[in-house]
Amino acid sequence: MLLNLEWLRTFKAIYEQGTLTGAAQALYISQPGVSLHLNSLEAYTGYKLFDRAPKKMVPTERGKVLYNFILEPISKLESAEQLFHKSSKTDRATISIGMCFETFQFTLEKYISSLPFNVIIKFGDYVQMLHDLDKGLLDLIITPHRGEQKNLEYQAFSKERIVMICGAKTDLNGMKPLLKDKNMNTLESWLKLQTWYSTAADMDHLKNFWQQNFKKTIDFKPNYIVPNISSIVRCLSSAEGFSIIPDFLCREEIASGTVKLIWEGNTIIENTLYFGTRKKTMYDKEINMVKDIFETKVDL
Repeated sequence: MLLNLEWLRTFKAIYEQGTLTGAAQALYISQPGVSLHLNSLEAYTGYKLFDRAPKKMVPTERGKVLYNFILEPISKLESAEQLFHKSSKTDRATISIGMCFETFQFTLEKYISSLPFNVIIKFGDYVQMLHDLDKGLLDLIITPHRGEQKNLEYQAFSKERIVMICGAKTDLNGMKPLLKDKNMNTLESWLKLQTWYSTAADMDHLKNFWQQNFKKTIDFKPNYIVPNISSIVRCLSSAEGFSIIPDFLCREEIASGTVKLIWEGNTIIENTLYFGTRKKTMYDKEINMVKDIFETKVDL
């Protein structure tokens, strides 16, 4: 039996997505096809590569070793595939853009169909995005973090403020006098007793806000862990509970009154948002069109 490179591509997708369903969606193939590829690869290697946990595929030690061994060569092959694939419309460029899910949903999603070129959107953590940009797997990223890679350059275009919000039905009678008197110890104790929402992938906003304003490391777990910040806003709308998120992601809900901006903190936390690109690229025209959407059509 010969090793099929598609098995390795599927293995990489399962490892990165965490589920068979996520891998199937990323690869645009059926879930049974993903299962078949994985079973074939495990039969070929003679090792179990994942433990099947509820709603999640957990890599075994053998799986981790295999992933680290194939990551770079498979990524290079995927990059070559993107660069040299002959499409039916050879005059239509394709660029890959990295950003967080909420930024895409709030900004680019409504305009993407109007772009006169193909677009591949990739979600992930910023460290990986910077690596992929440097290696040529991405052409543009939207990021609050700047890397040290000499091949990359950054252009600041906006700021996001990290704020505390709550649902419209949240009882704030116990909080308002504590805020007014700046009784931080009692305020912290009161807040820790409330209902909190966060995301599975990123609790940095909550951790940083707590550290800056209470000078302590957060020592409680949110009650509800949801897929993304948009989910938090929907859950809080006309309900009860608290969260720490960027202000631009809930501006409409604050204006409508379904969510309340309750506190910006004693220490304002603002992140600069950057366009990250390689210094040399063949897609200047396409990248500038995407930048123009962020700079002229989106109110961040």
